[in-house]
Amino acid sequence: MNNSMKKILTLAVALFFAASPVFTKTVSGEWHNDLRSLFIKNNAIIYTINIRTFNAKDKNRNDIIDGKEESGNFLNAIDELDGLKKSGINTLHILPVTPVGKTKALGTAGSLYALAGFDEINPQLASNKTSMTPINQAKMFIKECHRRNIRVIIDLPSCGSYDLFETHPEYFLKDEDGNPVVPLDWSDVLLFDTGDKYENNHELIKLHKSFIDMVISIGADGIRADVAGLKTPKFWSEIIDYAREKDDEFLFLAESSKSWTEPVSADAICTPSEELLKAGFDGYLGSYFNLKNMKEGSELISLVQSDQKMFKKFKYKKSVIGSFSTHDEESPNLLKGGVFSKMIIWLNSTLPLNSYYIDGFPTGDTYTYLWSNKPAKKTETDCNKYFVHNGKIDIFNFSRKPGGDDYTINEEFILANKFKEYYAQDLSNSKFVPLKSGNIRLFAYARVLSSSTIIVIGNLDFSNPQSGTIKVPKLKPDSKIMNMRVQRNIQNEYSKGKIDALLQPGDIQVLMVKNLVF
Repeated sequence: MNNSMKKILTLAVALFFAASPVFTKTVSGEWHNDLRSLFIKNNAIIYTINIRTFNAKDKNRNDIIDGKEESGNFLNAIDELDGLKKSGINTLHILPVTPVGKTKALGTAGSLYALAGFDEINPQLASNKTSMTPINQAKMFIKECHRRNIRVIIDLPSCGSYDLFETHPEYFLKDEDGNPVVPLDWSDVLLFDTGDKYENNHELIKLHKSFIDMVISIGADGIRADVAGLKTPKFWSEIIDYAREKDDEFLFLAESSKSWTEPVSADAICTPSEELLKAGFDGYLGSYFNLKNMKEGSELISLVQSDQKMFKKFKYKKSVIGSFSTHDEESPNLLKGGVFSKMIIWLNSTLPLNSYYIDGFPTGDTYTYLWSNKPAKKTETDCNKYFVHNGKIDIFNFSRKPGGDDYTINEEFILANKFKEYYAQDLSNSKFVPLKSGNIRLFAYARVLSSSTIIVIGNLDFSNPQSGTIKVPKLKPDSKIMNMRVQRNIQNEYSKGKIDALLQPGDIQVLMVKNLVF
């Protein structure tokens, strides 16, 4: 779809349904953080980036940044912001920006999550073409984000590197034999000793507060806490209160899921998601990454309803992200093809949650690297191979800019984001209404807007077409119905109170019905 066609379609939707557009924040003068409010209304459209690869210049196209090629950094990342803004992104989640460990490392640059310091910027993320300090380069990048009305979340790693352990062993948890604790198979990091439910480790509290000070000083609007369940509610409550005294709109997003019930080590804790939300987190990862394994539509509906039920327990509003694709998950395009990516796009834009995407998703990157796990000619760590998690975005090396070649995904990505942006106010106040489909492989639900209703129907069978009769009370045979997808030929029959739907493998329908009220 070319630009003129996009504009025509967007205009047609606006004129046809005459909804009130969402209020857009004025970007003039001093920036005022509003991320927490945006998030709890489910209006955030979040894009996750690794600064080290975001705008890397892989001129010889061998997937690695070598020779005189330029790695991604805060300054060249600014060149990518206009494109993100045009595609509808209003929030960036930046993977860790703190220094990384080089001892017992994974990859030639070291994992972004092997934390080596709390209150500095990783020098790998700074351009060497300027005399500006790394922290001032980070400030400039975030200032340019804000100038485009894009908020910024910074990732807080959960574990420490061996480098940090060598200088400060007192920060780390020890087993009964006095040895530092390695979580799961995360062989390059060690668990922190953050205290117990009765008393916090004040040294670790001090370090985490220094991290908060640093990210607020560079202008960030919130943090995403990696494996937040490794710390107690008491610990998080003190950190969150500290940050909120400085900025009451500062967002706290927990990497946590109801699916995670076992600790990462016999010596570790596993704080449940609900307890983290009680401690002050505004939202959490959720379990939408399980979509890839779902066989029945009721599983997706139950997941949404479970979150809504839990959120009602809290005095202050909470929310969740569409964790269908994250840096810890395999590429949707690799798992089930472009149709799966397109399903994720429209679920992100129509479910009661905050949209969430990983860099490279909009064009179907499968994160397949030519040099995957092969010996390296050069390394900054004690690891001499290009370690990588196949099918997942690289966080271990100086590698290429993420991106694939399926631009039909990007068409849907832009359209769906613009749809969510335009109807943000309506969607934030809209009920989630499950619909009966008559076929266990299908899911169906409605979102009621001010002058129309969105009906979403999806097929979780990625091998076979499926049909079903969707019960839609008050639907009339002559109802005005508009297909919101890009160039989709829908073979449905509409009659009183029902839709006889036919969906191709893995397909999703997004229908807007004029003057339909539940």
